Amino acid sequence: MRMVKAIPSGGNWKNIPVSVPSKRLEQIRKSGGRTTYYGRLKYDAPAYTVSTFFNRPGNGCYIHPDDGRNNKRPQHRVITFREAARLQSFPDDFVFVGTKTAQLKQVGNAVPPVLGRAIASGIKEKTFVDLFCGVGGLSLGFLMTGKKLLGALDNNAAACNTFKRNHKSSDKTLMCGDVTSLEVRNRFVQMVKSNLKTQRLGMVIGGAPCQGFSLAGNRLADDPRNKLFMYFVELVKELNPKVFVFENVPGLLSIQNGRVVSTIVRCFRDLGYNVVAPVVLKAEEYGVPQKRRRLFILGSKDNATAKFPPQPLFGPDSHGKYTPITVHDAISDLPPIHEGLGNERLELNNYSPISGYQKFMAGIIGFKEFYQGFKSGRLKHDGKVLTSVL
Repeated sequence: MRMVKAIPSGGNWKNIPVSVPSKRLEQIRKSGGRTTYYGRLKYDAPAYTVSTFFNRPGNGCYIHPDDGRNNKRPQHRVITFREAARLQSFPDDFVFVGTKTAQLKQVGNAVPPVLGRAIASGIKEKTFVDLFCGVGGLSLGFLMTGKKLLGALDNNAAACNTFKRNHKSSDKTLMCGDVTSLEVRNRFVQMVKSNLKTQRLGMVIGGAPCQGFSLAGNRLADDPRNKLFMYFVELVKELNPKVFVFENVPGLLSIQNGRVVSTIVRCFRDLGYNVVAPVVLKAEEYGVPQKRRRLFILGSKDNATAKFPPQPLFGPDSHGKYTPITVHDAISDLPPIHEGLGNERLELNNYSPISGYQKFMAGIIGFKEFYQGFKSGRLKHDGKVLTSVL
């Protein structure tokens, strides 16, 4: 607690006095660790990436921004599950289930739904399947644009339970099983085809977990680490969607000097897809109050079209040059918790959304109204009314 109290908003481990005993701090000081270690969030900027360790103050920038220096009672603690979910752009009625460890992984590993929404908005196809779906963050983003989910597959029981809790059609669309099993893949394909009836599938989306990739010459090697991705390719081949969207970590671009990602692109081109060059998207440019990076590869065929990458809506590359959504926009309306570092949970009772983003998260308005409010100046951003620059 002494360490946390010493850190101001926007500060980090460097603000902690040397007199505070800590072996962890000694190691960080010797190695010149990242400035995000023991970081306290800033209200006037997006958060840093929310990882699966947001309950640990020493593993990133996860300390609540209220430091007692803004005429408010301080909150010397890490962010709660709900605050982390807000920063990930999950709606307030989205419930994470399972053990504490399971929920940390679910929140931290998810693709922000609002980032998924940005990608989906540029694709005309209406139906989709989500592979390695997790809790369904990417699915939720596609559903926000009116797309229809026809199938979702994952092998993590806790993530599947959360998916079921939050997706109404999961009894007919979700399969919790091991994609490496031929029986599971066959049953999944049959389920999707049954849901399609006579339609052609519009999209396959998702991202195989990045366990590492290896090559043999210019081809993916017969290596267990490559299998999950190859099953993604196999299901794309079997389901034959007009569009696929593959997401992963940006680090994939640098593995073996880019040869791995080039080989991945070739796998899809061999299936007849016109593949757009891989793009790393910045979540904060699309309405997520968090600096998060994800790699996306999109391909289409049979005259399907997609506007990709999507035009940034916030930041210097956006037409309106609206500043990104901030931590203040995201969580300033939530009830305070003043004591302890262990209060990760937060039930939403007796709170009043103020900013446009908070109203969007509460389900009072949709994304379009939230964003149009920025254009017209009707909605507040970080406590101030924006005037139109369009």
